Amino acid sequence: MESSTTQLDLFGHITAAYADAPNGALDNQRLYEVLADSGAIDAAALERRVPVGASGAMHSTEKRRLRWYQQTLRRAGVLERVEGERGVWKLADAASKDLCKAQATTKLVAFSTDLGVAIWSKAESTFPSFDEPIALVVTSTPYPLRRPRAYGNPTEADYVDFICHAVEPIAKNLIPGASVILNIGLDIFEEKSPARSLYPERLTLALRDRLGLSLMDRIPWVNYSKPPGPTYWACVKRVQLSAAYEQVLWLTNDPLKVRSDNRRVLEPHTDRHMELMQSGGANRTAIYGDGAYRLRPSSFGKVTSGKIPRNVIERGHACSDTRAYRQHAKALGLPIHGAMQPTDIADFFIRLCTEPGELVVDLFAGTVKTGLAAERLGRRWLVTEMMLSYLRGAAEMFRGAPGFNLNPALECVSGMRG
Repeated sequence: MESSTTQLDLFGHITAAYADAPNGALDNQRLYEVLADSGAIDAAALERRVPVGASGAMHSTEKRRLRWYQQTLRRAGVLERVEGERGVWKLADAASKDLCKAQATTKLVAFSTDLGVAIWSKAESTFPSFDEPIALVVTSTPYPLRRPRAYGNPTEADYVDFICHAVEPIAKNLIPGASVILNIGLDIFEEKSPARSLYPERLTLALRDRLGLSLMDRIPWVNYSKPPGPTYWACVKRVQLSAAYEQVLWLTNDPLKVRSDNRRVLEPHTDRHMELMQSGGANRTAIYGDGAYRLRPSSFGKVTSGKIPRNVIERGHACSDTRAYRQHAKALGLPIHGAMQPTDIADFFIRLCTEPGELVVDLFAGTVKTGLAAERLGRRWLVTEMMLSYLRGAAEMFRGAPGFNLNPALECVSGMRG
């Protein structure tokens, strides 16, 4: 197969050929002629036939290759067959669907940079065949338990199975001491009850028992700007408190070799503590907690590089990247992702758990905040997302990245033109 850049170029030539055709339709022979005239393909190669298969029947491998592109664009919702016309395709009316959800067989590069690639695909369609060593997984898992019952709400067991199934092929490629960061939310309740679901506990145990992932920590992401909720139990029945945090699980495949280093995420000292260190530290003696903690003269007298972060993340959901994404999506006529976390959450864990050049993946990429943080930090990255519209909007955030390349097929989807 040709290089990914050549693939993207040919996707663009093919979609442009249909876009320029009357009514957006072309028969295959006319498509071949247009591509040959533009120099996208070799006209002589079209007529070159070789024996194929056990029967040795003679076929044009170049025409077969072009039909593969047509089928890929069909799965992307860009092309469709003209009913009743053999070998005639057109730009798809279905391309105007809001989200363009990936099917089981869909795997298409949406955009890429020198450091990373965003794939339009379900995670389970991509990672089982992926075999590159992974240093870190950072993702925000979907919360299917929030769906109304009319949409087939899964049980806790179904949800745990879903997450474990998605993570399993990735876990096999983790380097020793790699980390897995899962924002699993928290605001899920038992049906018709103010009692919280135990799916976080069930999932944590399942990831340990099934995949061998040990729990390093449960880190709450505290967001005081969250809207009041759970609405019914906190605001109507008044039996619950208003939620302000989501739970982030930090796991590793080998806690004794875990590759995190808190020196990479040190925070600035307060002015008061800096003054204490610079003055030589404490000048008194004190005992606290029945002798468990002792303060001696010169304690805290060494000037250090910074303070170790607490295992609590306090961040609002406001984020300049989110605002920029919303502007891009609006300009492109795309639906807005409804659950975006700030980029600096992914940034924090990438700095904590990896070194430059290592590979970071996100299997539920959404608006590709993990990829964006990895790109800025000089880490390689690979993400998958099943909703094409989210990837199209996120691509605009990478325009200035070295080697940026947007799949031309995405430019031709209805409602996605600039």
